[in-house]
Amino acid sequence: MLTKIDEGSPYGIATGPDGSLWFTLVHEGRVGRMMPGQKPVIHQLDPADGQPTVIVPGPDGAMWFAEGTGGRVSRITADGQVTSYEADSPYGIVAGPDGAMWFTQMQTGRIGRIGPGGERTEFEVPVEGGMPAFITAGPDDALWFTINQGNAIGRISLAGEVTVHPLPTEGAAPVGITLGPDGALWFVEIGAGQVGRIDTAGKITEYPLPDRVARPHAIVTGPDGALWFTEWAADRLGRITTDGTIQSHPLPTGLQPGDDGARKAEPHGLTVGPDGAIWVALEAGALARISIG
Repeated sequence: MLTKIDEGSPYGIATGPDGSLWFTLVHEGRVGRMMPGQKPVIHQLDPADGQPTVIVPGPDGAMWFAEGTGGRVSRITADGQVTSYEADSPYGIVAGPDGAMWFTQMQTGRIGRIGPGGERTEFEVPVEGGMPAFITAGPDDALWFTINQGNAIGRISLAGEVTVHPLPTEGAAPVGITLGPDGALWFVEIGAGQVGRIDTAGKITEYPLPDRVARPHAIVTGPDGALWFTEWAADRLGRITTDGTIQSHPLPTGLQPGDDGARKAEPHGLTVGPDGAIWVALEAGALARISIG
């Protein structure tokens, strides 16, 4: 099923504590909220030049998102009230086990933290030009993140101590990362066309995709005990089990073709929806729903 979003270009998507889907419209400076089957409500950000990307639920009942170009980490309530905090080139963001919001700062190579009272802390990632990207909470009271240009996975404790785990594959360029159903961290390598797994002891396993140029981007744990990920260059959704079995699923068609008679869907973020389906943000202007039951 395809829900067209005429108001912009969906990039990040997440299910909120209010039981609705929240998504960012990256080029238009907007955030949308939609209950499956209903018309979306679009909130215009002011200023609108921030390029909102990753969006996640916070511990406070609101949604939090990164505005990389605008240099802000922002919070939006169910009724559209926005509060912003200054941050340098934020991208990935997640609620930590300490009740704070943790986020990556790609250009400065730091991890930022916003406490429940709004207090700010920053921690250096010891990889020059590393560009930390996505971040997720681990099973070990720490945060785990991808270091895109540093070709590594990082771990940061709640005290700010950073450990770096280099990847075996050169040029892997990891992006998305999530906690898997097996207690390990699973990530995608957009540069190498692989899915990776790292356990809390630092052991890394990599699984090559059948299509090595699919450019996997984001990854989540599905309700079926497998991992689901977007294949940006191939307009597909991938699924990998914890034993490494990989399948691909085409995305719904129906987007307006371009001048060449075709239009790429450009799948970026994905989430498990309130209806138990996988929802994917398509930058070409739609949300795709893939039933897995």
